[in-house]
Amino acid sequence: MLKTAFILFLLLASGCKDQYTPKPYGYFRIDFPEKQWVASPDTLPYCFEQSAQAILEADPDKQAEPGWMNLSYPQYNAKLHLSYKEINNDTALNHYLEDCHLAYTHTIKAESINEKYFKNREIFGLIYYIEGNTASSTQFFITDSTRHFLRGALYFNQHPDKDSLAPVIDYLREDIVTLMETLRFKNK
Repeated sequence: MLKTAFILFLLLASGCKDQYTPKPYGYFRIDFPEKQWVASPDTLPYCFEQSAQAILEADPDKQAEPGWMNLSYPQYNAKLHLSYKEINNDTALNHYLEDCHLAYTHTIKAESINEKYFKNREIFGLIYYIEGNTASSTQFFITDSTRHFLRGALYFNQHPDKDSLAPVIDYLREDIVTLMETLRFKNK
């Protein structure tokens, strides 16, 4: 019995000549469908083109105001929260613009925050590209500066991991840019 155990030990020990190399972490490959666009419903104070993959739904929060919507991407576990405000005076616009600096609350976790100015006919805005393991990777606002103001923030319903989410973030940022480029505010 002892002789058999010794021979078994020698066989096991001699089989370990290959050097073990740990494999790097990998992530699932995500195949994105080709982009298709549809018009948003005509019932809102604004309209835009949205991805055919996205589901536009009213914000379920009890404190949600008219025009507050969520663009849901269930296949990516993500939501683009849209908050609409009507501008009544310059003080209101200044207040809404100041609220947009909430994007900088992510500086604790962010590696960088890059702003990109946006202008299209009579509307303008900023898009914030927030890099790193932050709760929100992209935020924006767009306004005509006299009557309408729209703010958006992209969130994932999972722990932020910039490496695994990077392809999805890039894919959804294209949707946000298209939303901004096609946005039209309705005059009352």
